[in-house]
Amino acid sequence: MGGGEKEDHLVITLPKNYTFNKAQLAALRKAHPSIKKITFQACEFKSTPFSSDDPTLEKDLFADCTILLTLTYLPHPSSSPVLSYIHLFSAGIDHIVQDPIYKDTNIPITTSSGISAPQIAEHFTTTLLSFTHHLPLLLTWQSQHHWGAHSALPPVRDSVGLTLGVLGYGAIGRQCARIADAMGMRVWAYTHSPRRTPESKRERNWTVPRTGDVEGTIPERWFSGSAKAELHAFLAGLDVLLVSLPLTPETTHMLGKDEFDILGKKGAFVSNLARGKILDQEALIAALKKPVGQGGLGGAALDGATPEPLPKDSELWTLDRCFVTPHISASSTSLEERSLDVLSENLGRRERGEAFVNLVDRRKGY
Repeated sequence: MGGGEKEDHLVITLPKNYTFNKAQLAALRKAHPSIKKITFQACEFKSTPFSSDDPTLEKDLFADCTILLTLTYLPHPSSSPVLSYIHLFSAGIDHIVQDPIYKDTNIPITTSSGISAPQIAEHFTTTLLSFTHHLPLLLTWQSQHHWGAHSALPPVRDSVGLTLGVLGYGAIGRQCARIADAMGMRVWAYTHSPRRTPESKRERNWTVPRTGDVEGTIPERWFSGSAKAELHAFLAGLDVLLVSLPLTPETTHMLGKDEFDILGKKGAFVSNLARGKILDQEALIAALKKPVGQGGLGGAALDGATPEPLPKDSELWTLDRCFVTPHISASSTSLEERSLDVLSENLGRRERGEAFVNLVDRRKGY
């Protein structure tokens, strides 16, 4: 991975709403003296990679760039001849997998997986408790200046004894599990690969200190595999399903009619904190239209949709048991600092010749 004796030029290309203060960048340079130059280039946000000749970026910006911190922009390999390491500001990579620098080079790419786990877990908890405690109804009463009678409030079930299933037990899922465990919930985990040993259950990616489940000891049961039978056995016992998987060809529409029928038997609540395409959205709408107790889902909280932005005429906006947010669960004032923390950790590993944390596996697609 290379040595700390070389001179590095770090280029940061992020949308205009992301900023780093001088102290943060100075601390990074002090920790890694090989960084002789840092260039910050603000650009417009796009959901797909920019073209190499994007007019918002300076010409020849990447001619001597050795390290790139970016959200969506990836330069063409021909315009970045000495680029040796890319760190993404995002946790997911589905937006770059068709880019030449991803497909045609072996340049190491790491993600900022883990930096948004605390706030996303808070979002999950907020939406779940909003449903179980009927917060939308209470806010309606308040807007009407109405002191509602206790008898008019639907039954409230607290979280103790409920079973939360975490589909994708990464940084986000582990922090949600930590909170759920503190509220008295049982936690079941589902991962693609089996996790039969203590070592295999450990979190290998970057984790915000004092968060998550690094040792993987919270789940009472651990399911794994890619077959429908294994997935269905996992879903059958759930009161709450948290979706926190990366989007890949294998996970696209992983949850459809059959899966929602299983979840509907217990009137489960579904929270999608991942990409909208993991759910068959039409099947989800149908499951939310069914009455609870007659095969319908208890509710859903969606921070991802298909497409995005969600069209104004989508039925999701008006379904009584559906809470839609515009892909904002990761919002936090701590993102920039934490992303630099991951970058700094990896630069240290690079200097020592050690393996990167949060390294993208191109074969798996995440």
